[in-house]
Amino acid sequence: MIKVEKETTTKSGAELLIDALNAQNVEMIFGYPGGAVLPLYDAFYDCDIPHILTRHEQGAVHAAEGYARVTGKAGVVVVTSGPGATNALTGIADAMSDSIPMVVFTGQVATPGIGKDAFQEADMIGLTIPITKYNYQVRDVKDIPRIIKEAFHIATTGRKGPVVIDLPKDMSIATTDRVNDDTINLPGYQPTVKPNGMQLEKLMQALAASSKPVILAGAGVNHSRATAELLDFAERYQIPVVNTLLGLGSFPQDHPLFLGMGGMHGSYAANMALTDPDLLINFGSRFDDRMVGSPQEFAKHAVIAHIDIDPAEIGKVLTTKIPIVADIKETLTQLLEMNVTEEADKTHWYKLNMTRKERHPFTYNRDSKAEIKPQKVIEIIGEITDGKALVATDVGQHQMWVAQFYPFRHDHQIMTSGGLGTMGFGFPAAIGAQLAYPEQTVVAFVGDGGFQMTNQELAILNDYHINLKTVIINNGSLGMVRQWQEKFHNERFSHSIFQSQPDFVKLAEAYGVKGVRLTDPETLAADLEEAFAYPGPIVIDCVVSPSELVLPMIPPGKANHQMEGVE
Repeated sequence: MIKVEKETTTKSGAELLIDALNAQNVEMIFGYPGGAVLPLYDAFYDCDIPHILTRHEQGAVHAAEGYARVTGKAGVVVVTSGPGATNALTGIADAMSDSIPMVVFTGQVATPGIGKDAFQEADMIGLTIPITKYNYQVRDVKDIPRIIKEAFHIATTGRKGPVVIDLPKDMSIATTDRVNDDTINLPGYQPTVKPNGMQLEKLMQALAASSKPVILAGAGVNHSRATAELLDFAERYQIPVVNTLLGLGSFPQDHPLFLGMGGMHGSYAANMALTDPDLLINFGSRFDDRMVGSPQEFAKHAVIAHIDIDPAEIGKVLTTKIPIVADIKETLTQLLEMNVTEEADKTHWYKLNMTRKERHPFTYNRDSKAEIKPQKVIEIIGEITDGKALVATDVGQHQMWVAQFYPFRHDHQIMTSGGLGTMGFGFPAAIGAQLAYPEQTVVAFVGDGGFQMTNQELAILNDYHINLKTVIINNGSLGMVRQWQEKFHNERFSHSIFQSQPDFVKLAEAYGVKGVRLTDPETLAADLEEAFAYPGPIVIDCVVSPSELVLPMIPPGKANHQMEGVE
C-alpha cells in the first residue's frame, strides 16, 4: 500500500499526538508520568486538554472507564513504560470484558532499545493482544495522526473496546513537516450495523406464534442507547423484560413488565421467566456463565433469538435459531416498523410472571434493630437520590445488593465491573464519572476490601473539586468470598475475615476529605440524609451486619430455577 503524505508545520510526535486528540474532541486525559513519556508530558504543559493525575495507573484506567461508561465516549489514558504500562493491564482487560471504549497510550523505550531488555521495557504489544480490541506500536512519527484516528474509530464503533497505542520515547521527540494520510481505510474492520431483513421477519413470525416470550436485555441496549425503543417494543407486545447486571437501567425498574435482574443473584421472577419461555429474545447480552449457569437447562424449550453487534457472541453458549448481527437500536427501530397481525394469547404468561414477581421480591430482615443491614443502606440512598444518581460499585456482595435494591432509572447509569469482576474498580470509576458530569450526584458503593485497593485516589478529590459520595459497606471481611466459604467450604473462613482495618474516617481526613462512620440502625436514614447533604466529597463508613448473605443464589453449575434462599 502506497502511503500518501501531506505537508504540515514542523511538529514533534508529541505535538502531533495532542493535535490528534484535539481533533477527536477529547475532553480529559487520565494518566501518570514517567521517563518514557516525559517528552509527551512536556507537551502537555502547554496543552488545553485537562489532565487528571491519579495516584496509580490502575486508578487512571478505571477512572477513564468510569468516564467512558457514563458518557459513551472513549476514555483516554497515558502511562509510562514498563511497570507503568503493566499496572494498566487490569483496567484494560476490564474494559475489554465489558466492551468499554478506551484509547490507552503506553510509553515505550526508544526504538533502538526495543527487544533488548532496556530499562523499564515491557512487550506491551504481546501483553495486550488478548485484552484489547486492537493495538499499535508507533514506528514512524508520520503515522501518529492516522494511528490515533483509527484507534478512536475502532474503540467506539462495532462492539466497543480498548485500543492500546505503544509509543516509543523517540517517536515523541522526532519532528516532521509531513504526515501520512489519516483517512480511515480498514477493509478488514467493517462492523455490521443494519440487521438482515429476512432474520427480522423470522423473529416477528416467532413472536406471533409465541405465548410465552421473554426479553433478556444486556449492556448492548445501553451501549446503543436503545432504551426508548426497547420500552416501545416490550409494551407493544406485552413481553416481560429481564436485565443482566450490565443491562440495568435499560428498562424502567418500576414498570409492570420488568422482572428484575436475572442470573446467579437475580430475582425469582426473572430466573423462572428465563427457564420456561417458548421464545427468548436476547438484545445485547452474551449469555455469560453468571446468567447461564447450566446451558443444558437454560430456556431449553425456547426458540432463541440473539441480537448482537459481535458475531462471535452468537451461538457461543446457546444454540441460536434466529441470529441477528446488528446494532440494537437499529434492529429495534426496524422491528417497530413491522407488525404482527395475529398474536398468540399471552394472558396466562403475563399473569404468571406478575404473580411470581409479587410473591417473591428481593427481601431481607427489615425489622432488625441490632445492626445495620446493607440492603437498607442502599434502599435509603436510592430514595435520597430518587434513583437518578450515577452509581459505581466495586465487586462483591455490595455489588449484588446495589443491583438488587438501587432503583436504576436510565441507561449509562451503572458503572460496575461485570465480566472481569475487578476489585478496586468502583472508587476510581466513580471519580471518572463525576469529572464527566460534575453537577450530577455520583455515588461509589465500595466494600471495605476493594476500597483498600485503590483508596489512594482520595488524594485527588480536592485537587479537582470532585464532589463524590463514597459509601463503604463495611462488614469486616471479603464478603462474597466469605459467603462462598460458608456455603461450599464448610464455613472454613480461610483468609476472608480481616483481623484489623484502618479507621476509614481518619483515612479520609488524612486526605482532607470529610469522613463519617454510621453504626446505629435507628438513626440510619437521618444520618445518610445529613451525609448526602454535605456540599463536598465525603466518605461514609457504614458498619453493617458481618454475616449477611446475598440471596437468592444459584449454586455454581445449577440451572436458573434451582435458586436457594427464595422467600
